Amino acid sequence: MSQALVKIAAGWLLGLMLAVAAGIVSINLVNASIAGPQQPVRDYLSALQKGDGEKALGLLRASVPQSNPAMLDGTALQTAAARISDVKLGDAVERGGNQVMVPMEYTIDGSRQRTEFLLERSGTEWLFFNKWSFVPAALPVLDVTVVNSSEATLNGVPVNMPNGRNSFAVFYPGEYEAGLNGQYFSAPPTRATVAGGDARPASLNLMTKATDALKGAVSGKVKEFLDSCAAEADKQQKLQPDCPFYHATNNRVIDGTIDWSITDYPKVNIEPFGGRWVVSPLDGKARIKARQVDLFTGAVTEINAVHDFSFTTRLDIDGDTVKLTPQLNY
Repeated sequence: MSQALVKIAAGWLLGLMLAVAAGIVSINLVNASIAGPQQPVRDYLSALQKGDGEKALGLLRASVPQSNPAMLDGTALQTAAARISDVKLGDAVERGGNQVMVPMEYTIDGSRQRTEFLLERSGTEWLFFNKWSFVPAALPVLDVTVVNSSEATLNGVPVNMPNGRNSFAVFYPGEYEAGLNGQYFSAPPTRATVAGGDARPASLNLMTKATDALKGAVSGKVKEFLDSCAAEADKQQKLQPDCPFYHATNNRVIDGTIDWSITDYPKVNIEPFGGRWVVSPLDGKARIKARQVDLFTGAVTEINAVHDFSFTTRLDIDGDTVKLTPQLNY
């Protein structure tokens, strides 16, 4: 019986040793996978892709610098992470002091990028499983400027731009695109990739230009002004009307024969200057037709002359209203 008991005890001991070994292997596997330092990175990336800024911020344990928070949640955050593809997490690299670095390689718009996350061992769960947390740091800040505008869009979200500039706290990695697409002013989109939190990303600078709609509106008002001015000059029968154009002669012009018309309307060019939008000097041509009497000979001749003219104008825009105020020098 003693031999049988020994065999039974040996079997139990062997089974126990195998169970312990299996447990150790399982613990190591869990610590290397779902309890490994890569898992917080996976959870963080998932929160970014879902636009869950609160969860992402809690996982990253990051402080938010004094800045605009418009990019830290919802659509703006989802858009920043949506361009991330082909993600590969590397093995953790020991950095000392219970800290490790987890590298992440990925692609944004066809460009291969790399972000390094620093994590620290922050305890254990169920006695055996490691618990990892991001080492606290501050979020990076993205600066955006726009010429002569108090608004823009960033990752599809309208944002205020007081005095043409603003700064936005952003998560990383991600891509941020600024643009302006208004009725009268627009700027081509420009992008910046934020790969890490240890450096300030390049600024996004929007070079605003007047749209064809604004140029068309101003051109229409310039034409309206000149046509009205020419019509009033005909009505008053003036050679030197309150207009950008005039005609000078030493002869007597026969009343009722003066006829002004615009032959070349100015081409409108609108540029930013001194925090305003200004219309470049407006150059055109006007024709006068009339009959005149020579004061010495009494001969009657025809006037058919084309005169160059130039004038400036003040441009004021209030919402959808475009106001043009010609500036004439007499």
